[in-house]
Amino acid sequence: MEMKMEDMERPEIPSDLAKKAEELIEKYDRPAPKLTGSSRWAAWLICVAISVYAIYGTLGTPNTMVFRMTHVTLVLIATLLLYPFRGTDRHTVPFIDWIFIGIIVVAYISFMIDVEDFVYRAFMPNTIDLVFGALIILFVLEATRRTIGWILPAIVVVTLVYAIIPGMLPGQLAHKGYDLERIIGHMYMTMEGIFGVPIGVSSTLIILFTLYGAILDNTGAGKFFVDFSFSAMGRRPAGAGRTVTLTSFLLGGPSGSGVATTVTVGSIAYPILRKAGYDKNTAGAIFSAGGIGAVISPPVMGAASFLIAEFLRISYLDVIVMSIIPTLLYYLGILLMIELDVQRLGIKTVEMPQGSMGRLCRDYWFHFTSLFAIVVFMLMDFSVEYSITLSIAVGAAFSWLRADTRLTLRKLLSALEAAGRQILSVASTCASAGIIIGVFTLTGLGLKFSDIILDLAGGNLYLTLLYTALILMALGLALPITASYIIAAVLTVPAMTKLGVPDYAAHMFVFYYAVLSEVSPPVAMSPVAAAALTGGNPWRTMMITWKYTLPTFLVPFMFTMTPDGIGLLMKGGIGNIILSATTAVIAIIALVQGVSGYIWGERVHVFGRVILIIGGLLLLAANWKTDIAGFFLFAVGLIFHRIEIKKRAKLKLAI
Repeated sequence: MEMKMEDMERPEIPSDLAKKAEELIEKYDRPAPKLTGSSRWAAWLICVAISVYAIYGTLGTPNTMVFRMTHVTLVLIATLLLYPFRGTDRHTVPFIDWIFIGIIVVAYISFMIDVEDFVYRAFMPNTIDLVFGALIILFVLEATRRTIGWILPAIVVVTLVYAIIPGMLPGQLAHKGYDLERIIGHMYMTMEGIFGVPIGVSSTLIILFTLYGAILDNTGAGKFFVDFSFSAMGRRPAGAGRTVTLTSFLLGGPSGSGVATTVTVGSIAYPILRKAGYDKNTAGAIFSAGGIGAVISPPVMGAASFLIAEFLRISYLDVIVMSIIPTLLYYLGILLMIELDVQRLGIKTVEMPQGSMGRLCRDYWFHFTSLFAIVVFMLMDFSVEYSITLSIAVGAAFSWLRADTRLTLRKLLSALEAAGRQILSVASTCASAGIIIGVFTLTGLGLKFSDIILDLAGGNLYLTLLYTALILMALGLALPITASYIIAAVLTVPAMTKLGVPDYAAHMFVFYYAVLSEVSPPVAMSPVAAAALTGGNPWRTMMITWKYTLPTFLVPFMFTMTPDGIGLLMKGGIGNIILSATTAVIAIIALVQGVSGYIWGERVHVFGRVILIIGGLLLLAANWKTDIAGFFLFAVGLIFHRIEIKKRAKLKLAI
């Protein structure tokens, strides 16, 4: 008798927790449409069209400007339909939004009628171009405000004002000033502003990978990954925490969303962590630390990773390869911290409901095929867009092997609509970021800002990296990962490359700190969402999450501070790659032990913790001299701890 996945034993999710999880995902990660009647169907149709048009762009050969303009037009219309003006639920679309939609449609028609000459008029736009250009810029800012808040639109406005006013900033940041004709032409009529690289990535790679995740979800792959994790982690005290981490990795890779992964996994696993003895804050920290790892987990990483490939003009497969070791180090740090916290917190073993891993793999092995297919197709030298499109087809085809996983027409349409909805906030962010980049290229601000960073750092690479990290942490307080990465990449990468850091290492440094800003206080979306789910304290959850991920905050310094460090990005000789990876693993172990303060179930003396942390930091420097010193201190720390344990044992016997 064939067993369906729904029939297999799995953790039961309390209805109130499941409802709360759904509400949190809607609040933090996607719109919550409440439309009825024709408005609802219009929104559904536009969202499906966004996904279908992305597939057309892969299989066909559309004009680049037309393709990007169409994508932005559909995104703006869908955003006005689904996101209310003041962020409140609604059932109808206000008349003013219909007027805005009408203007957007007329602007698009005007563009399509005169598409041949449109781009060539960028330096001398006519009156119609200026009117529609100004309006589309305003609609992009409004769409961004409705989807992610007012901070990024405010930054865009400031940069536009900077472009207009010659002396707004002093010294070398000043420029001659540009009139509205030049600014609107540059932002609206070329591929340097709204329709630049960020929206190009949004209209192709990001929407396709979002659709891929939606297809997996509708074929039951998400449930399979959860069940697989529960069956694979064993029955040990650390099993519950390790299960959450593995589940986050498997679910997060396809989704590429930290908040969605955090809340989804949390709604499933929180009852088990609570039963194991975790408090609300620590449980939330485990969810959010694992969830944010989704954004750096290959093969489907966050939106910013696709931008790396575009900015560097390299294959996305190269980005995946570069991310492998840092991702493993990230999850290694979390798993080690979980193991040590089990001893510190007195976590007990929980019998987790689970099916046989062998039976799961036998019945649902095909859910892994599309994950491998992405890499295989890219190795066959297919474009990333074509590879992911073929992988979607592979996942859809294999889903028909079982009745309970089949991607029926209803499920396919649901996936297309879900992907179209989920891309709205990212696309709006990319369009707004494109305007910022347009100002930087028009005024030369990016290169000027890099020179300022170099002057402040006195040409010191370490200080330059530190300033870059601080800039990203500051941007991450108010901006999503994609926007933080784009802005920081334009402003800071030139400074790093001038000091000899390879461009790919500089971009990866910016990417990882843009991601890590999501878990660092005082503002971190994933820990806040996790705390809302568990009922814990947001600040306490945030700080514990930061502790779980703290050792990996130093990994980006390792592959940028010294030439040998690029081994962590799978660059250089095989010997250097192995040595870099080995020293990094030991460094993470030393840092985790030093930060947590526990080894072998025993508390580490303060002196031993200091030695371990210093040794870990030296090992991260990726230099043979510091490696030797780091290994020596790591060994000294372990020996010192062993001596302390023996002293404590003798003292207990004496008592």
